[in-house]
Amino acid sequence: MIAILSHIAITLVVGAHILLRRHREPETRAAWLLVLVALPWAGALAYLLVGQTSIGRARARRMKQVFADLPRQPDPDPFTGDAHDERERSLFRIGQSISGYTPAAGNSARLMADSDSTIAEMIADIDAARDHVHILFYIWLDDNNGTRMAEAVMRAAARGVACRVMVDTIGSRRFAQGPLWRRMGEAGVQTRVALPVGNPLMRMLNGRIDLRNHRKILVVDNAITYCGSQNCADPAFLPKAKYGPWVDAVLRFTGPVVRQNQHLFASDWMGGGGDDITAILRQPAPPPAPGFIAQVVATGPTFRAAAMPEMFCSLIFSAETSLFITTPYYVPTQSVQAAICAAAGRGVDVTIIFPARNDDFAVGAACRSHYESLLEAGVKVHEFLPGLLHTKSVTLDGRLTLIGSANMDRRSFDLNYENNILLTDAETTATVRARQAQYLAQSRPVLLDDVRAWGPVRRIANNALAILGPVL
Repeated sequence: MIAILSHIAITLVVGAHILLRRHREPETRAAWLLVLVALPWAGALAYLLVGQTSIGRARARRMKQVFADLPRQPDPDPFTGDAHDERERSLFRIGQSISGYTPAAGNSARLMADSDSTIAEMIADIDAARDHVHILFYIWLDDNNGTRMAEAVMRAAARGVACRVMVDTIGSRRFAQGPLWRRMGEAGVQTRVALPVGNPLMRMLNGRIDLRNHRKILVVDNAITYCGSQNCADPAFLPKAKYGPWVDAVLRFTGPVVRQNQHLFASDWMGGGGDDITAILRQPAPPPAPGFIAQVVATGPTFRAAAMPEMFCSLIFSAETSLFITTPYYVPTQSVQAAICAAAGRGVDVTIIFPARNDDFAVGAACRSHYESLLEAGVKVHEFLPGLLHTKSVTLDGRLTLIGSANMDRRSFDLNYENNILLTDAETTATVRARQAQYLAQSRPVLLDDVRAWGPVRRIANNALAILGPVL
């Protein structure tokens, strides 16, 4: 009797907490209530461990304060005259409303050839660094590329370059506990881990355990930055080698957007207990140069709720002729799914590529539960065959590109710290679009008749996991 009454009391208390949480989608509340009822005791424990979106009050206050107080370089309004349409202005206003970074003109970018070339170019820039090297990765492995990168940073530190390296506590757990990490520290590299968990039971009482810093940032001498989907690892990605190779896309940027990525790194570094680097943010900016307009769009648990799906939806709704999306993980909100279907419905040429084999079975199944609706709306759905397509990219109308770390799933929408760059430039967008076309050539089309022919067991599995999508 006592056990029954205790179960009822816990269910009522946790259920009330689920319903009282602010900024949660109705389907998220429904999913957690289902878990709570279906899994007595375990459902309540799961919610306490991973059902909230708080990193802890003290940590959240510190990170918000650091982000707000850090100095920013003033960028003149690039939307002067009639050279740009109101659509572009509106999209960059949305980006600015999310993380405060203004659209800045005078940028240039170059798309890296592949994952190994990305690491090689990064190392070349680190080897040429004169003042500082700032690195943040969600995953850093001690494989070939990870070791080469670490050795480059140690060489820079030996030359007197100030090197600061930050990795996510969980994503890079083994690396941050291994000998290469210790060697970097002994070589004079300043190292930090992002969002340390500490005691899991204490963390459960003061915030969610699995909120992660999913960003991938490299800034060299306030002059160069990289943005894209790649972690610091070989494309074979040995922890999940059977799904490899991991296929990524990264852009190397110069121009004012570098300072925005620098500001974002500084907020994570100082918010995570690193030394004060505001002096670097105050260094004089170089004179203006020709180039396109770009803007960092940063999101996370201490930013505005639902900011990332809002950015995705705004881009999708603005598409007029073409929309091309690549994402490895697709567990959308209703608004994102509806926006994609509506774009195809109004005549936009919409293509989306997912991996044929996903390293997360549940996410892959939830993704496929949306195929029929996408195909019925006229979206061209393809599955990438030679490895796991890890690139997170959106191009539209031959002019606008969003690239970075954010997936179209609930983790990127609600739980992870992400960094992306939005840009408007025909040449750069054409380059990214050509890379997307290469992915398309290595993909198989998903046909509506084939999806409708799936058996009941497969449909039940996909749709059941889709119901739990908000908690994946």
